[in-house]
Amino acid sequence: MKLEIFGSGCAKCKLLAEHAEKAATDLGVDYTLEKITDMNAIIDAGVMRTPAVAVDGTIVFEGAVPSAEKIKPRLS
Repeated sequence: MKLEIFGSGCAKCKLLAEHAEKAATDLGVDYTLEKITDMNAIIDAGVMRTPAVAVDGTIVFEGAVPSAEKIKPRLS
């Protein structure tokens, strides 16, 4: 599974990455994590608000930092 974190690299983006990793680890999911900070790449991905997280190319949360518990259902 591919997890992508979109954002400038701010504290909220880092926290979102931590939550996504925790969710995947808790579920025992084999994953890779990529942090995308290039604004053109963020726009090309269709992200309108950061931070955002995508699972296998589909944006699942945008403009918020959900907890690991809220991310887990999107990983299964």
